[in-house]
Amino acid sequence: MPPVPHLMTLADLTGPQISRVINHAHHLKQVSLPWLDPQYSKSYGKRARLRMPSQSLFNKSIALLFSKRSTRTRLAAETASLLLGGRALFLGQDDIQLGVNESARDTAMVIGGMCQGIFARVGDHSEIEELAKYSPVPVLNALSSLWHPTQILADLLTLHEHAHLFDADAKQPPVDSHYRTAPLAKLRPLTVAYVGDSANVLHDMLVTYPRLGHSLRVATPPQAAYQAPEPVWERVKQLGCDKKIWWGTDPREAVHGADVVVTDTWISMGQELEKEQRLKDFQGYQVTEALCKEGGANPDWKFLHCLPRKQHEVDDDVFYGERSLVFPEAENRKWTIMAAFDLLFGKWDMTSTTAPVLPKKSKKD
Repeated sequence: MPPVPHLMTLADLTGPQISRVINHAHHLKQVSLPWLDPQYSKSYGKRARLRMPSQSLFNKSIALLFSKRSTRTRLAAETASLLLGGRALFLGQDDIQLGVNESARDTAMVIGGMCQGIFARVGDHSEIEELAKYSPVPVLNALSSLWHPTQILADLLTLHEHAHLFDADAKQPPVDSHYRTAPLAKLRPLTVAYVGDSANVLHDMLVTYPRLGHSLRVATPPQAAYQAPEPVWERVKQLGCDKKIWWGTDPREAVHGADVVVTDTWISMGQELEKEQRLKDFQGYQVTEALCKEGGANPDWKFLHCLPRKQHEVDDDVFYGERSLVFPEAENRKWTIMAAFDLLFGKWDMTSTTAPVLPKKSKKD
């Protein structure tokens, strides 16, 4: 049996491997959506020529080991597991003995003896490293203090699906595209601006976007608490990503020439006692039309946010306006997690660069 594969951050994958996961997510989304339509739909008759999505989790169970609250990640994991033929078991911090009467080592070995994968949403990154060290089954990082790989996969899928908004030559997907298996649109090199705290979402952006041909412009407050931790920046430099990253303290400079503007929470879970100071430090960082116009963002810039969102991070005009892609982005958590579950938990094949083997179409297709 090959070594047990794990995924802690997208820094663990090459650019082609990341692209493969995104393309696989696009495929799974297209073949799955028709099965989720109401049965009274006019399109229901088309199901005779549809294919099932991969059933690599048939009769398999995935442990959702969550020590932090979750909406999108939990929903995505549970619904994705079902579509792959498996079952997700939610294990919150009040449900099991981890951290109370049992060590991470013992927990990993017990869960790994009964489940075929562990999707872990933890506090400090050392917690998920400990789980992966002893788990006999693959461990996927659902979020840690340092990294958030599945969020960036969803962001990338969203940007590819909206490639026509950034490039006049890109084809807009047809309205009924989920009844076809069209290839994912190519995305021209983008300038992506991030305005906010140096947290796990940004960290996976730093090690991913530059390797896929995009440029990053980052603005954080000058205090040391808002800079990238040393382990993260070391990975950035090792991968050569720092050459395509501009980092400063002025959000107006950061959004200059931006095709996409991204922000995240300024006050993560566990930082509630720092709220007053953080709100003071982030004055002037709220994403608004005025900020981006003054900074010289591209006229057709779009907005991303991993959610949940608070108004001091981005105003309503942007968040609910035509620039916002946040809700397609949220939905794509499902499809990219589905792809990661299929490749990592179902097939132990996360690091290949060749397309996954797909069921053959019937002659009627």
